[in-house]
Amino acid sequence: MSNSRKRHTPEQVVRKLGQADRMLADGADVAAVCRELGISEQTYYRWRNQYGGLKADDAKRLKELEKQNATLKRLLAEAELEKAALKELAGGKLLGPGRRRAAVAHLIRTLRVSERMACRLAGLSRSAYRRPLKGDTVADPDRALHDWLRAWAKSHPRYGYRRAYHDARAEGWVVNHKKIQRLWRDEGLRVPQRRRRKRVGSSTVQAPAADAPNMVWAVDFQFDADEQGRPIKICSIVDEHTRECIGGLTERSITADRLTAHLEDLVAVRGAPAVLRSDNGPEFISDAMADWVGTRTGLSYIPPGSPWRNGYVESFNSRLRDECLNINSFYSLLHAQVVIGDWKDEYNHHRRHSSLGYLPPAEYARQCTHQIETDDSQSVRTE
Repeated sequence: MSNSRKRHTPEQVVRKLGQADRMLADGADVAAVCRELGISEQTYYRWRNQYGGLKADDAKRLKELEKQNATLKRLLAEAELEKAALKELAGGKLLGPGRRRAAVAHLIRTLRVSERMACRLAGLSRSAYRRPLKGDTVADPDRALHDWLRAWAKSHPRYGYRRAYHDARAEGWVVNHKKIQRLWRDEGLRVPQRRRRKRVGSSTVQAPAADAPNMVWAVDFQFDADEQGRPIKICSIVDEHTRECIGGLTERSITADRLTAHLEDLVAVRGAPAVLRSDNGPEFISDAMADWVGTRTGLSYIPPGSPWRNGYVESFNSRLRDECLNINSFYSLLHAQVVIGDWKDEYNHHRRHSSLGYLPPAEYARQCTHQIETDDSQSVRTE
């Protein structure tokens, strides 16, 4: 025999209350009515207080409203929980699976939500969240490559992942550039780049095209200081076609006579360029420079206030500043000459240049077959 308690539906309660009303109208007392209905007097009065005056249809409708109310309360609670969870994730975009996995763990730990809800809010599948990462295992297959990247970045603190990829391939690593980029970011080796302000300008002269080696030499100056605050003036000369730094001076002061003497030494070794491109600084508009250029080569000035017109040497100066001057402190002029000279040698012979097919400038110049053939009427580029 079952000992489970019988529960009455609202419709049964309303029907029994109607039967009790008829019995009371016939003269029966409450005790007799309760015995007939098989309930206690407390239950009778509770039913009377809760369902008195209701019909069976009204009681059924009341029960449905109670169920709907409970459902709405549950949905509202879930919505408020999701709202709180989204506020927890409002600190940044979840662009990668690593950040999404961390967001799921944070929601579970902070808000005590289920794994299913946390994965849904973070936009990550539960299988991806539960899958162990290769980097978290003891036998990480990329551990050696991680170590190589850290050592390489320590030796080249201002280089990016693209040069790391080409050096890795050159050293025998079988890996594509996307994996190098991912591991580079995982190690936190990204080099922040300054955004350059866009400028507009127009030139009053036709800029010559560097169609072959020794066609255009670009010359420019930049400044630094030693530990005693004494100035260091640096002159750089770049072949615009091969991107080689073919010469340069590092002195306290560089006069026009000193510059023309250095250019004369370069011409004796490499031959005279077709055009010498520079700004209109005092060294280049001097009588000494005008006399030397008149017998050796042409001189093309960029428009005043438009350094981007001399973009090749400006780019070289930016790399020299970023990769050498900013990370070294010079205690003497001789120290600056040695360090800057070593950096220029590495730039020419070891630093892979993206615009040269990731070849060093000296290697590209050695392989280059571009020539300029000039006759009395025209200049023709051959390859």
